[in-house]
Amino acid sequence: MLQPINVSLESLNLITLAPMLIAIAGGLIILIIDLINEKLHKSLYVMLTLLILFIDFGAVLGLNVNERGFFDVMMIDGISIISQLMVIAGSMLFIPLALTSKRFHEFEYPEFFALFLFMIAGFQFMVASDNLILIFVGLETASLSLYTLIALHNRSNSYEAAVKYFTMGALAAGFFAMGSAVVYAMTGSIELYQVAEVLAARMSGAIEPVPVIAVLGSSILLMVAFAFKLSLFPFHTWAPDVYEGASAPLAGYMSVVPKIAAFVVSIRIFGMYIDLGVEWVRDIILVLAVLTMTLANVMALVQQDVKRMLAYSSISHAGFIVAALALDTTEGNTAIFLYYALFMFTNLGAFAMLWISRHKVRRFNNRYDHPYEKFAGMIKIVPMGAVVMGLFMLSLAGVPPFSVFWGKIYVMQAAVNAGYIWLAIVMGLNSAIAAYYYLKLVVYMFLKEPVKDVDTVYYNISKPLMAIIGLATVATVAAIFYVQPLISYLYYMISASGY
Repeated sequence: MLQPINVSLESLNLITLAPMLIAIAGGLIILIIDLINEKLHKSLYVMLTLLILFIDFGAVLGLNVNERGFFDVMMIDGISIISQLMVIAGSMLFIPLALTSKRFHEFEYPEFFALFLFMIAGFQFMVASDNLILIFVGLETASLSLYTLIALHNRSNSYEAAVKYFTMGALAAGFFAMGSAVVYAMTGSIELYQVAEVLAARMSGAIEPVPVIAVLGSSILLMVAFAFKLSLFPFHTWAPDVYEGASAPLAGYMSVVPKIAAFVVSIRIFGMYIDLGVEWVRDIILVLAVLTMTLANVMALVQQDVKRMLAYSSISHAGFIVAALALDTTEGNTAIFLYYALFMFTNLGAFAMLWISRHKVRRFNNRYDHPYEKFAGMIKIVPMGAVVMGLFMLSLAGVPPFSVFWGKIYVMQAAVNAGYIWLAIVMGLNSAIAAYYYLKLVVYMFLKEPVKDVDTVYYNISKPLMAIIGLATVATVAAIFYVQPLISYLYYMISASGY
């Protein structure tokens, strides 16, 4: 006769689930409110979503480092806490943009905000677990919500973008599932800490040796899955079309927040392989990093649309950060979070600036919404807007002393300290290439004459939008003075987690 299993609430440590449950409950509350009264103004949902995010942020801050919960599938370490805070902070920057305009009808739907909160819960599950099944569930929850958010933009290229993203996401999910299956076949476990122990024993010969082809196969399958998610070469082709089809703020959000979650899982999985001495994993990641940053920069040089240029720029930045992943050092992992903490404000600010000049009718180009000609002479039309956009471009280019410069210099320092001087040189050369296409927009804004009869009425500058762009501007400049305390905090949290 089977004996009943007694599980106490204390042993489950349900507090580790609290942040995700808050986001899920918030999404359900929004749907229930809409069922009760369909005629409520959208601003209620915006403020309710912000309130839920603030509560979620507080719940994450209240977590203790290096705890496990819910049958040990939840893992709260320094990386988990940092990444959840960054995901929620990026979301709190994005959501107030829904108050800025009535032209984008997706913000009229309460379902938009519910899906957004479900997506955040998915990202939080991804970063707060080392269980491959829970990571997969979080990945798919976030991805399915994001596909729908893109399609809600309700333009022909938005539907196309959502279908392309869905197709690429389905491929990535398939590769992840197959890679996880191979890992389970080799080790009999899906918990990464147990997988590492079994693989270490099998690779040392202490127990039955593992076939090399199985280790190679599992690592490559998982690497392909995350190369799709991080838009690494040659799996990056979906990104420019999807960014172009999504609304400008959502494209900026996609360039940062989903990649933070994907990088956390990559640190856990590929860091495990490198720690086990599987050097070809490091070599493949380095090759992907160099190809991604170089080819994305070359493609960005020939773009005629600013939004597509920023899409290729985001791919290049992802390649830059993947190089830090390959180092597998505490300094390298710290560089990943430092880079995205600084990049988040600047890139979201740049995409929000595109929304200022958004118009239903393509007045400058039949193909693109944001051709360079649209920004010609912007200094004479919206002087402050041109100055702020110029600041974002200089920061993204890595011009000292603005925020992203500190991220780039820290990644290069980590590469040099790990003995990869050649990698730091490649990064420096790519930063020089990137400066050209960022400065091209600056030249258009400050040195060229305005095209056609554009006036200030063409630019949609509302108070919420100004507040968000102002916050992004302050963060970009404030990084000059506060980057060292941020580095110290990140380094402490990551080293405390054993990474």
